[in-house]
Amino acid sequence: MSSPALRLVLPFEQVGLEAISLVGGKNASLGEMIRELSNQGIKVPSGFATTAHAYRVLLDSAHLSQGLHDCLDGLDAEQLPALQQAGAAARDLLLKAPLPIELEEQLLLHYRELGSPAVAVRSSATAEDLPQASFAGQQETYLNVEGEAALLEACRRCYASLFTDRAISYRQLNGFDHFDVALSIGIQRMVRSDLACSGVMFSLDTESGFRDVVLLTAAYGLGENVVQGAVNPDEYLIFKPTLLEGFAPIVSQRLGEKAIRMVYAQAGSTRNESVPACDRQRFALDQAEVLQLARWACQIEAHYSERHGQATPMDIEWAKDGKTGELFILQARPETVKSRRDVNVLRSWHLEPHDAALLCRGRAIGTSVSSGAARILHHPSEIHRFQSGDLLVTDRTDPDWEPVLKRASGVVTNRGSRTCHAAIIAREMGITAVVGADQATERILDGETITLSCCEGDEGRVYRGALPFRVEESAVGDLPATRTQILMNVGNPEEAFNLAAIPCDGVGLARLEFIIANQIRVHPMALLHLNRVVSQDEQQAILQLTAGYANPADYYVDRLAQGIGRLAAAFYPRPVVLRFSDFKSNEYAKLLGGSGFEPVEANPMLGWRGASRYTSPAFREAFALECKALIAVRQHMGLSNVIPMVPFCRTPEEGDRVLEEMALHGLVRGEQGLEVYVMCELPSNVMAAEAFAQRFDGFSIGSNDLTQLTLGLDRDSALVAELFDERHPAVLEMVRLAIRTAKQCGSKIGICGQAPSDYPEFAEFLVKEGIDSISLNPDAVIKTRLAIASIEQQLC
Repeated sequence: MSSPALRLVLPFEQVGLEAISLVGGKNASLGEMIRELSNQGIKVPSGFATTAHAYRVLLDSAHLSQGLHDCLDGLDAEQLPALQQAGAAARDLLLKAPLPIELEEQLLLHYRELGSPAVAVRSSATAEDLPQASFAGQQETYLNVEGEAALLEACRRCYASLFTDRAISYRQLNGFDHFDVALSIGIQRMVRSDLACSGVMFSLDTESGFRDVVLLTAAYGLGENVVQGAVNPDEYLIFKPTLLEGFAPIVSQRLGEKAIRMVYAQAGSTRNESVPACDRQRFALDQAEVLQLARWACQIEAHYSERHGQATPMDIEWAKDGKTGELFILQARPETVKSRRDVNVLRSWHLEPHDAALLCRGRAIGTSVSSGAARILHHPSEIHRFQSGDLLVTDRTDPDWEPVLKRASGVVTNRGSRTCHAAIIAREMGITAVVGADQATERILDGETITLSCCEGDEGRVYRGALPFRVEESAVGDLPATRTQILMNVGNPEEAFNLAAIPCDGVGLARLEFIIANQIRVHPMALLHLNRVVSQDEQQAILQLTAGYANPADYYVDRLAQGIGRLAAAFYPRPVVLRFSDFKSNEYAKLLGGSGFEPVEANPMLGWRGASRYTSPAFREAFALECKALIAVRQHMGLSNVIPMVPFCRTPEEGDRVLEEMALHGLVRGEQGLEVYVMCELPSNVMAAEAFAQRFDGFSIGSNDLTQLTLGLDRDSALVAELFDERHPAVLEMVRLAIRTAKQCGSKIGICGQAPSDYPEFAEFLVKEGIDSISLNPDAVIKTRLAIASIEQQLC
């Protein structure tokens, strides 16, 4: 072996950060990471790497520096023909240059010591401040490389890929000097994921920047398809705090299409093949594997965060070996977009009401909205057809598309996921993106005006026409503290991670109805008794929704638990008050299979709803499913911050029956810290508040129902709408009595409704009466906190 000064190739265990860059800065190394994380049970494939010095030796031995300067000095990467000419010339210089003899010798020596197996040859650019830019996909990686000649050729091609057109453009866009960047090559034993699966994970939520989850994607075969967006993978969200306490908090899992997989062809090449339908319909990983990978993501993040002295969310590639069943970490680098956002300013996009045609839907990247002319391109060479501000519509993107994306205000792809190239680059460039929008290139017309919306949850939508929208910004730094807790009303779990950034004390009203209507869509009794669903079309639709579940009712419990879990995780450990289902009979009847299980009532508002359903023989089986979902969230996911609340409970005795029913299913008030609240929305709740306080741990005033029932009017009737007013003296007296009785009994009491934000005098009334909490819609939280702080200061 050469002297230490000339060691151009090192085993992974001896590699310092200056050799192969997994994370920026000079205070950690790959070797340290492998040794430390191996001690924690994390597996990394064996291999070796060239040092950054080896690249400098190559330049010097072949006298390439001047030629590269001639190619690149003065280049404007915005000029595509000039970029293509300069890139081709620079790559040609490196491809024709012989590798230094000492580098060849050391590469072959380490390859032989590894056993001359099939390897992955991975490029890794090094730069001063790598965490500020991802360099995702800028250089080439070669898979299934076997044999000494093939290895040396792959290394030459890796060095040349430092000057791909996209890499040159990317460095110029991000302010990196071409000659301050070197290239190291990692040679890594192949993991036989062609026989199993692979994917990508981030140690944060890539769209909201929420730090307490791991986002994990998985698809069959080699991982290149996931990275390049050629496949729509399975997707999981795992909650980190309770994961590390030993729970199994998979708060979301979405089955991907996984239509193709990349497998070995002959040595040095790969090919794609179709995945059998039966494999597409199941998840690529089991629960234990998902949790293991998520724990590894937490350990890797903790390792680099400690090294950097600050939180360092990570972007990690993993693979499963189909021969041994083992999981491996292939590479890791810092996440470079959401981890650097300004947390003191909240920016949100909102579509104005519209009736525009929905053209297609996919995965939302970010939360923005963009309108413009759709331009369908099939290859980046068609850039001459693309004008600045157009919306790119294509099958998928890879790094060669970046000159086009620099001109785009948004992008729509047929294929891809939240971890694919199009998603990563869209975040970096700050453009709206909808990925995995199946058949987008067929459903959208070239040149037509469209609007991309990513502000409606996880699902990104493409509408026809330019829709009006507004952008709101709120400063959230240094907000005043208040005695009165400021809580939030939340319905859509897909918006929870974004909403959690709004400073609040928790969730005062989480509605199950949104999850049931939008994410489950089936009447629970229809799932329990599918044979009683009369419509064959509805039966077939239910079977399609529940495919993959041994029991259709398991679909209901699983989806409900995931929705509740995501809401609870977003605000953990702050309280999340979850109201049990409160659909009325006419609303339940609209669900798939629902009409055969619901009566036709003259006045559903005052009929079979809330607590009266839960112990009824016609519904108690369905309520049992809600209880099972809540147990899964509290006991299996570890999200004990969820507080169930019983709505429309007419009498204390009815409350007793509901509590007994909950206990039958394992939800015993007072055990394992379980509190149970009751809605205070009926005059009987107020007049019998002392008796209710003996049975429940807290109250939440439902101002809408309490107002209509106190004043004796139907809030859905336009004929008496002008009489509806929460500030009416009779309603205020009801609220006052409820608060005072709760206080006397030592019970918590809050209110969920918009009135405190709409009417400052109503908020002042509540604060003077000593209410414990006020729960508001998200858009009113900050302004109401400021108003409440001012009121409290005046009262003091």
